[in-house]
Amino acid sequence: MTRARTLLASALSVSVLVITAACAAHEREVPRALPQGVSEPPAAASPSPSASPSAVTGRSSPVLNDEQLKAALITETDLGRPWAAAEGPALWRDGTLKATTDDGDCRRLLEILYTEEPFGAPSGPRASVTLDDTAEGSQLREQIGSHRPDDVERALAWLATLPEKCGTFRAKTARSGTQEVEVTELPLPETAGDARTALRVTLTGGERGTAPARLTVDLAAARVGEEAIVLTNGGFGEVRAEVTQAMSQLGADRLAEVARQARLLV
Repeated sequence: MTRARTLLASALSVSVLVITAACAAHEREVPRALPQGVSEPPAAASPSPSASPSAVTGRSSPVLNDEQLKAALITETDLGRPWAAAEGPALWRDGTLKATTDDGDCRRLLEILYTEEPFGAPSGPRASVTLDDTAEGSQLREQIGSHRPDDVERALAWLATLPEKCGTFRAKTARSGTQEVEVTELPLPETAGDARTALRVTLTGGERGTAPARLTVDLAAARVGEEAIVLTNGGFGEVRAEVTQAMSQLGADRLAEVARQARLLV
């Protein structure tokens, strides 16, 4: 009975997050730190050492520093129990996501799920947080970093084609045998950033003689101005799409508010 009440309370809290995420960034006091001065998607280009980020990217807003990006991250408080700060990366990352397949687009998708870098490595400041659902065993990770908007838009457009290009395929892993992979679109709120794409990927399989295991991983990516958010939510238990959707909205709102405050200080 206690377990049932916990799950019900969790479901209700996530429903509230979906409704109120757009307002959350304005309700949270954000520290005011002074800013510092294929078909495969193309890798994000690095700016020349002699050029400032503004000159290279045509920024109209200041570069957010590490502390500002950290202030924009979601926290275990946003999710509530049973979420908590993670003690380390999920074991399924190497065990199942370290996989390959023949098709170039699908192979690239598997690489992105493993590295969590659909836009390549950020060119400047970055911040990340990893949280565990201690009841279901799933893990959620959010990363924020600076990327060229054009590169982000191209990568988002490519990701959006994958449910059709890689709807179902087989992948080989070193530790978990052959996996049957399914890729579907995961709708995100239209207000989650300036542009966005999300996928739900399921991998089902295992070694011969063992019961099939099913891993579900949500990959959500969004552009907020000239920063980008990458959020993954995955596990062998219940991975709730509404958590991915709500945290994508909240993360985008919070980052937009931090950027707004940074502009006021210029």
